[in-house]
Amino acid sequence: GGWGNLGGGVTQLVMGSLLFPLFKVFFNQDAEMAWRTVSVVPAVAPLPNYSEMKKNGTMPEVSAAASFRSGALNFNTWILFVQYACCFGVELTMNNAAALYFKDEFGQSTESAAAIASIFGWMNLFARGLGGFSSDFFNARMGMRGRILIHTIFLACEGALVLIFANTDTLAGAIVVMVFFSLFVQAAEGTSYGIVPYIDPPSTGSIAGIVGAGGNTGAVGFGMGFRQLDYKDAFYVMGCTILGSSILSIFVNIKGSSALLWGQDDNLEDKNEGLAVPEPDEDAKKEVNEEYAA
Repeated sequence: GGWGNLGGGVTQLVMGSLLFPLFKVFFNQDAEMAWRTVSVVPAVAPLPNYSEMKKNGTMPEVSAAASFRSGALNFNTWILFVQYACCFGVELTMNNAAALYFKDEFGQSTESAAAIASIFGWMNLFARGLGGFSSDFFNARMGMRGRILIHTIFLACEGALVLIFANTDTLAGAIVVMVFFSLFVQAAEGTSYGIVPYIDPPSTGSIAGIVGAGGNTGAVGFGMGFRQLDYKDAFYVMGCTILGSSILSIFVNIKGSSALLWGQDDNLEDKNEGLAVPEPDEDAKKEVNEEYAA
């Protein structure tokens, strides 16, 4: 997932810093025409062939409608939806806004601003994987409480760094803060999906889709903030919203697993033993399908 999101940084660098200057030469320094035309490049890129993946899929034979209903009616799904809006939604927003921010606030050229902004996406090389690793690490020591705890910490750090970034007045300082800001954004994405498979294993596909949609929803909301407000106010709204979302972790309560402040994991015989990745079994599939049929 992190390497997929790496495309955000690659796009900033390739489109803004490499192809844009080249297309300006083609169009006699007409920046508007060059930018509109360079945007055609990703549209003509070849698409991968997923036919073999679909043919060899191992997804359980659960009714799609039953799976979606079960996932959508689970309160934990919507908590993760909001929290993913505050990490992946922030990443999408920054992919759009960062270059303009460095251009407008620090007087950088389009090419330089795009190169600086690409750093945010390049952090996906390891940051999202680091979030997943941290989730597994804390799970091995604290069970589900560990997953929720590190997820909450990453979100809180992300929100705090947004507020610091908004108040950083030097270019070098803003770049340094953005690096750590991006680290926590993408690590929180990784910890989000460290929790998703445990919410309701037979409905994991639907839950993953709903939570993922939270990222796009967050991008729309934060994007509107950047259109209507000045940069500092937009970042304040973003940072406070992220901090607020981290508090929602208190209410994550997965059946058979410990919550952040109470309970214990039913399936942990030893506190140092990690949770196994849940596999939907035949009984669980039958239960979901029968529930929908009823």
